[in-house]
Amino acid sequence: MRTKNKLRYTVSDLTVTSLFVALFAVCAFISVPLPFVSFTMQTFAVFLAVYILGTLRSLVAVSVYIILGALGVPVFAGFRGGISVLLGPTGGFIAGFVPAAIISGLLIERSGYRRLPATASMLAGLAACYASGSVWFARVYASRHGPVTVRFVLTAAVLPFVVPDVIKIIIAAELGRRLKPYADRITGRQ
Repeated sequence: MRTKNKLRYTVSDLTVTSLFVALFAVCAFISVPLPFVSFTMQTFAVFLAVYILGTLRSLVAVSVYIILGALGVPVFAGFRGGISVLLGPTGGFIAGFVPAAIISGLLIERSGYRRLPATASMLAGLAACYASGSVWFARVYASRHGPVTVRFVLTAAVLPFVVPDVIKIIIAAELGRRLKPYADRITGRQ
């Protein structure tokens, strides 16, 4: 909430934001290992945070989550932490949560939190996350195994996740729509 060009971040905001950081970690632990990239529930948590917290607060939550993981706290998939995870093949997808939160958050706020535009906004954020993750995955994989094709990157790191991620977004949009009024009351942003 902006008041005279100053950000007001209350104890309630801090509490709700911290709960989402914890939710990111819990959703990372819900993991199905696949050959190249694990399936997790992190994208669900990110988009739920974006819908409920808004752009700035969800960006804070995502950034704190990434910083905790980079510092070695085991909050990433497979109970892992450390900068090596971010420098590994999945690091671009984790870093992609930042543009996903910014893009989808701004678009959701602009749409007035209406169901279909909010869902489409989350899909735009997901595309940004996929772009970031795919580029990084290709770079890391190529440095270890030699040249890769776009087809390989899409087949290994994107296509298996599209349908599950779309389902997670639909659920996040619906759950966010239902929970946002409660979160707004808690933080005083009615």
